[in-house]
Amino acid sequence: MPCRPEARPGFCLDHAGVKAWLQERDPEVLQDLWSEADRVRKSHVGDEVHLRGLIEVSSHCIRHCLYCGLRAPSIGLERYRMDPAEILACAQEATRLGYGSVVLQGGEDPGLTRDFIAVVVRAIKRDTPLAITLSLGERSDGDLRAWRKAGADRYLLRFETSDPVLYRRIHPDLPGIPSDRLAQLMRMRDMGYEIGTGVMVGIPGQTWDALAFDILRFRDFDIDMIGVGPFLPSPRTPLGGPDAGAYLAPPDDQVPNDELTTLKTLALTRLACPDANIPSTTALATLDRERGRELALLRGANVVMPNVTPLPYRARYEIYPGKACVNETATACQGCLEGRIHRLGRRIGRGPGSRNKTLCKDLTACDFHH
Repeated sequence: MPCRPEARPGFCLDHAGVKAWLQERDPEVLQDLWSEADRVRKSHVGDEVHLRGLIEVSSHCIRHCLYCGLRAPSIGLERYRMDPAEILACAQEATRLGYGSVVLQGGEDPGLTRDFIAVVVRAIKRDTPLAITLSLGERSDGDLRAWRKAGADRYLLRFETSDPVLYRRIHPDLPGIPSDRLAQLMRMRDMGYEIGTGVMVGIPGQTWDALAFDILRFRDFDIDMIGVGPFLPSPRTPLGGPDAGAYLAPPDDQVPNDELTTLKTLALTRLACPDANIPSTTALATLDRERGRELALLRGANVVMPNVTPLPYRARYEIYPGKACVNETATACQGCLEGRIHRLGRRIGRGPGSRNKTLCKDLTACDFHH
């Protein structure tokens, strides 16, 4: 993609530039990237950190994705599905804690029927001021329209990788139903949803070229919410089992699933999409429990998603093992997050925290190239 004309001389966010930054390891050079990402974040979305309450509504899933511990063939899982009253109670807890929105996340569960979710969405809208994000996998247009009509505001559907060969390998189609998540995202935008997506950093088979293209794809599709987190292997999956090495790209081209590469991806995503909402993910906090959330907020993130799922369910929603904060109550998590955010000189955002598509306050920040 050509550089935009307002880019400062010597800086341009094209494929070669993104790839070069992704592979950069010099701490002094990377300080320029961190500083620029934080400046662009401040210029476009300000110092507010918006808190979105995460409700993990179901661990049932019909998919056979190679990377997710909830995949249908996984054994030894105690599956669950929350009932509408439990979900509403979680939303009310999020309201009590001052959050502006909730995310209803689950496996691709046929038990979460069109009517089930519509009833839940209407109840949350009736009883709380919250914005609602759904993250329930690939669903029919009929389901999506019904949920939008019921009051759902946003839909999060990660495309995981824009490499079509890698995508088909790690995310098999359902019988007779080809998977095209980018097409669903565009249809949902036409329905009036804010759309969110994201990728895993370092999934076996991911190359530097593919990850660079992912970042530019966020910009090309003008995504509203973008989640970037490291691939964390689950022993219940082929990509976390003894044969995982067979899926790797060549050693000099395999993206590592480490904290540094994830933070570079996040920072470049902020530069590519200056006014998008970008969370500091739980996966990154799991990788670095001491400073993971803070480093993401210093590298361009402006959202945190504390978990308000009831404790008895959290350990059973095992996408990957050892998830951060799995044993902390919502109240305890709230106090911890507020302290971390305030120590960074940031403040808690109020209201739904929708994307604010604004003109860049400093046009030189709109593209960046090393």
